[in-house]
Amino acid sequence: MAKEKHESVFEVTKIRELIELMQEHDLSEVDLKQADQRIRLRRGGDQPIAYTPNPAPAPTVTAGGPAVTAPVADDPNVVFIESPTIGTFYSKPKPDSENFVKVGDSVTPDTVVCIVEAMKMFNEITAGVSGKIIECLVGNEEPVDNNKPLFKVLKS
Repeated sequence: MAKEKHESVFEVTKIRELIELMQEHDLSEVDLKQADQRIRLRRGGDQPIAYTPNPAPAPTVTAGGPAVTAPVADDPNVVFIESPTIGTFYSKPKPDSENFVKVGDSVTPDTVVCIVEAMKMFNEITAGVSGKIIECLVGNEEPVDNNKPLFKVLKS
C-alpha cells in the first residue's frame, strides 16, 4: 500500500508564496494546518510601541564660537514613536505615494505613521499616542533597529 506524500507547509518556497499572497491581498494573518503540521504568519505583530521621554542632548561647542545648547527637551509631553523590530523604514505605502505623516500632522493612537519591513513582512506602525508630529528622525528606506526612535511627537 503506497502512502500519500503531502507537501510540507514549512518549505521555504511555500512560506515565500504565503508571504506574497498576504502582501497581494493585504492580509494580516494566515493560519494553516495540514495533518500534524501548522504554520501561522502574522503582519504587524502584537508588540506595543514603547514611548520614552526625550533626554536632554549634551551641549555642543563649535570651534571658536560660543557653546550651543539645544532647547530643553525634558518636556514630559514630548515622546518618541519607536520601531518595534529590526528592519527597513518606509515613510510611505508605495514609492509613488505621499508619506503616511509629515511634520505638523496630528496623529491618534490608530494613525499609521510608517511601515517597517522585516524579512519581507511589511509591518504597519501606528502612533500609539495622540499628538502632533514634531520631527521625523529616520529617512525613507533607512535600516532601523529594535526600539530606534522614528518620530518625535508632542502629546495632546
